[in-house]
Amino acid sequence: MGLEGGMKCVKFLLFFFNFLFWLCGLALIIVGIMVQVSVHKTMMIHDPTSSVAPIVVIGVGVVIFFIAFFGCCGAWKENYCMVTTFAILLSLIIIAEIAAAIAGYIFRRRLKVIVHDSLNEMITKYSNSSDEFRHTVDQMQEDLKCCGVNSSADWKHFKPDGKSVPDSCCVNVTKGCGTKTLADPIKVNQQGCGHALQEVLETNIQWVIVAALVIAFLQIMGIVFACLLMRGIRSGYEVM
Repeated sequence: MGLEGGMKCVKFLLFFFNFLFWLCGLALIIVGIMVQVSVHKTMMIHDPTSSVAPIVVIGVGVVIFFIAFFGCCGAWKENYCMVTTFAILLSLIIIAEIAAAIAGYIFRRRLKVIVHDSLNEMITKYSNSSDEFRHTVDQMQEDLKCCGVNSSADWKHFKPDGKSVPDSCCVNVTKGCGTKTLADPIKVNQQGCGHALQEVLETNIQWVIVAALVIAFLQIMGIVFACLLMRGIRSGYEVM
C-alpha cells in the first residue's frame, strides 16, 4: 500500500515536472529568439557561427515544448510505452543542450572578433545603404550611447570634411548635431560600440546559460521520476 502511494506521488510529480518543462520550453524559445534578433537585426552581426547557439536553443525549446505535452499524457494515462519514449527523448534533449553549450562557448571566445568585424563593415556600408540599415545603426548608437567601433574617430571618412559623425553619435541627438563634432567629447559620445555591444551579447549568452542549467536540472529530475514510474507500471502496481 505504501508503494502504491509512492507511485501515486511519482506520477503526479512527473506530471508537475512536465508542466515545468512546457514552461521552460516556451522560455527557451523566447530567449533564443531574443538572442537571434539582437545578434542579426538590432546588432547586424552576419557571421554564420553566431547563429549556431541561438538556433539550437530555439530548436531545443520547440522540442521540449512538445515532448512535455507528450510526457504529461504518458504520466496521466500511466502508459509504459509513452513514459519510456518520453525518458529517451528527454535524454536526447540533454545531449542537444550540451551541444548548444559548446557552441555558445565557442561563439563567446570569438565574440570580440565577430563584433569588431561586423561593426567595421557597418561603418563602411552606412552612407551607401538603405534607410532601414542606417536607422538600425543609428538606433544602436543611440541606445548604447556609443560611436564607431573603437571611438568616434572611426567615422572620420563619414563626410569629406573628416570631422563629422552621424547625428546618432551625439550626447543629445538633434538634426545636424554631428556636423564637425567628431572629436568633441561634450557633444559626441567617444566610447566605441565594440565594447558596449560585446557586453550586451555576453549578457544575453549568460541568460541562455542560466536557463540551460535550470532546465537541465529539471530534466534530470524528470528522467528519474519517469524511470520510477516505468518501474511501477511494469511491476503491475495500481497507481490510480
